[in-house]
Amino acid sequence: MKLSLICALDRRRAIGLRGELLFYLPADLRHFKALTTGHTVLMGRRTFQSLPKGALPNRRNVVVSRNPAFTAEGAEVYPTMEAALAACEADELVFVIGGESVYAAALPLAHELCLTFVEATAPEADTYFPAYDEAEWQLVAEECHEPDERNAEAYRFCTFRRKPQP
Repeated sequence: MKLSLICALDRRRAIGLRGELLFYLPADLRHFKALTTGHTVLMGRRTFQSLPKGALPNRRNVVVSRNPAFTAEGAEVYPTMEAALAACEADELVFVIGGESVYAAALPLAHELCLTFVEATAPEADTYFPAYDEAEWQLVAEECHEPDERNAEAYRFCTFRRKPQP
């Protein structure tokens, strides 16, 4: 299994406020859809509940929730990150899509980071992407974009792969 964390973050690593995204960037939403369609998306319960239309179409939706009574239409629910990952096939590409505690649990296991760096600072945030050691990661792709009529902020799509351990 290949585990990839995908997230949009501001200059302080902020990713959300009260269950909402910090920035509306249609280009980032298209990028997210293009990368994750046809693959597995893994998320926490609150992230699943924040999805405006429920389970993401054309993807296997996997939710981690400690609440044994929680059900999610169109998704598989597991009590732990370990159980969720154990349910994935060896050749499966799994994208972790949030939230904060799920990213933190998955980061030590991740092979890849697909990060959108928004070149701005959100005025308020309550959720953050975990700190990571940049020396452990190699930038393998970067695409820079200036603001335009649909995307109010400059942003960069960056893909990092974990460096092999010596």
